[in-house]
Amino acid sequence: MSMAVLILMLLGGGLLAWQSERIHPDLPRWTALATVIVALVFLLVSLPPEQPTLPTDPRGTGDWLLHLKLAWMPRFGIALELALDGLSLLLLVLTLLLGLIAIASSWSEIDFKPGLFQANLLWTLAGVCGVFLAVDMFLFFLFWEVMLIPMYLLIAIWGHENKTYAATKFFIFTQASGLLMLLAIVVLAWQGLAASGRLSFSYFDLLGLTLDPRLGWWTMLGFFLAFTVKLPAFPFHTWLPDAHTQAPTAGSVLLAGILLKTGAYGLLRFCIPLFPEASLQFAPIAMGLGVAGVIYGAVLAFAQSDFKRLVAYSSVSHMGFVLLGLYAWNQLALQGAVMQMVAHGISTAALFMLAGALQQRLHTRDMGRMGGLWHQAPRMGACAMFFAVASLGLPGLGNFVAEFLVLLGLFAVQPWLAALAALGLITAAIYSLWMMQQTFQGSPDEQRKLADFDVREMLAMGTMVVALVWLGLYPQPVLDLAQPVIDSLQHLVPSDNAVVALAPGAAVNKP
Repeated sequence: MSMAVLILMLLGGGLLAWQSERIHPDLPRWTALATVIVALVFLLVSLPPEQPTLPTDPRGTGDWLLHLKLAWMPRFGIALELALDGLSLLLLVLTLLLGLIAIASSWSEIDFKPGLFQANLLWTLAGVCGVFLAVDMFLFFLFWEVMLIPMYLLIAIWGHENKTYAATKFFIFTQASGLLMLLAIVVLAWQGLAASGRLSFSYFDLLGLTLDPRLGWWTMLGFFLAFTVKLPAFPFHTWLPDAHTQAPTAGSVLLAGILLKTGAYGLLRFCIPLFPEASLQFAPIAMGLGVAGVIYGAVLAFAQSDFKRLVAYSSVSHMGFVLLGLYAWNQLALQGAVMQMVAHGISTAALFMLAGALQQRLHTRDMGRMGGLWHQAPRMGACAMFFAVASLGLPGLGNFVAEFLVLLGLFAVQPWLAALAALGLITAAIYSLWMMQQTFQGSPDEQRKLADFDVREMLAMGTMVVALVWLGLYPQPVLDLAQPVIDSLQHLVPSDNAVVALAPGAAVNKP
């Protein structure tokens, strides 16, 4: 029941923050902050004392950390079914921590309807938590769509100069691809009815379902398109730069830090395990799109003069590593993909918080109008340098661990693709250091007044610095938490149907 309480807590906190504006305009942000802190503490204290260290069977509910199933629409096989394992736990903690960062980043930015702003922020977090917990496919789709609405409002109401266009484009891309997934879910449920005589949307009932090869291919494609649009993967990424550029700072933090991760989570949890044969056939195409995204995003990032668009295109590049790791489907690559989801969420959220702080102070995102900022804001410059080198994959930080594991696992499957993807590390160094040179180096404008980061902003930045250093120097707790989930999902794909190799040291089956 604790999982449902967590979601209801965020929804109720949003309503409370909305109404608290009537009392005092500063109260909504404190209400939102308290709600997320309480939700995070509640999540951690609700965990069972012992967590599985051996591979579990995802087709059974007994080995999951938490499981809840309540009747909802039994006539249609739909239930309020939530479940939590190590992967879900990692992403929930990331979601709530970045929720705190989003609130901190927008602390003094929002003047228009601050209560409604904080409400939409909390409702976005609630929708994302629902996506990471739902194991009824209809309920999963419901949360998938619900989280889009408050994010659309965050961009459309509190965005910047071209906010209506960006919000509409974001909604159309994600809504259209979500409808393809809904159609695929219905087809999958009807195939389950034909096979077992019982209509069910439960993830546990649909795993291992035998499908006609052609039908399985097209159904898998519905899931793949929905998840890769949200990831986003090349060439379905075009909504992302506009949405990031026009979104308020908190919206960009949530988009980059957690909404993109729902696409990666969907591929790992649903798309590949539900359709192993189709995924085997599709793996070369998916990995090709991953490599294209890594290089394409890096090249376009270097071509930008807008600080936010540069970071947005860098997200396209770095999330390409997630797609590569997932479809390499061996232990190293999958662990790297999970680590990239966490590390990228932290580093990119920090860069967007930095971009928002600069825009709020300078009223521009054009790096050509900046320069020399380190002289006037040394704390801001030091934070920018740290997260720039984290983004380019400096050894000792979490992003390096993630991308190194992905490339190592990919090399065992497709050496040439690994070599091409490694070019992304070189181009990341170029655009990251060029960004620093354009923005913080050079001669300062003596007429320009720029306030440095204050205690609140440094506390948020310091938290993310510590997290990335910890992930880089001691990633083992994260790897251990994800390992049983990865092992269990690989057991669903037998060696003769594997996307690629199943375990470390096992023979590699090339797709």
